[in-house]
Amino acid sequence: MKLEMRDQPGQLVAALQPISAVGGNIIAVIHQRETPAATETLDVQIVLELPEGRLSRLLELLREQGVNVVRIGEERLLYECTMIMIGHLMHTDLSDTVDRIDTTGSAEVTDLSLAMPAISSPSSARITIRSTTREEMKKAIRILRSVAEQKHLLIIEPLEDA
Repeated sequence: MKLEMRDQPGQLVAALQPISAVGGNIIAVIHQRETPAATETLDVQIVLELPEGRLSRLLELLREQGVNVVRIGEERLLYECTMIMIGHLMHTDLSDTVDRIDTTGSAEVTDLSLAMPAISSPSSARITIRSTTREEMKKAIRILRSVAEQKHLLIIEPLEDA
């Protein structure tokens, strides 16, 4: 699901509570907040499992919370690849790196785990990309390689076949 909500404290929690209320299981939440906020709304993508017959109640509860459901769909990202990035990830705008992949429309960063030992030390991240096809995965990896070269990051390539 892709949701649009007010950019105010507590809104993400308000959007997630109805999923739990109908017995849903949240698998992933992708929430990238632009700074400074150009609009008063923000987009959140949620991957979830939902018991049969509970979608209409979930949509009703989300509307009651003031959350707009922009897209609902079955799993479309069938291919997955995990890599490691090492370097000054935060200082080189990690959200920009993620956005360059996500804006393809056919590949998305679905998991990101970051370790930052100290402000002046390089950080490392495990990044998982999912895509619609193998070809789109190759394209996403090329984008990541290009970004890594521009930002002087080291990429340890796929931990599984792309």
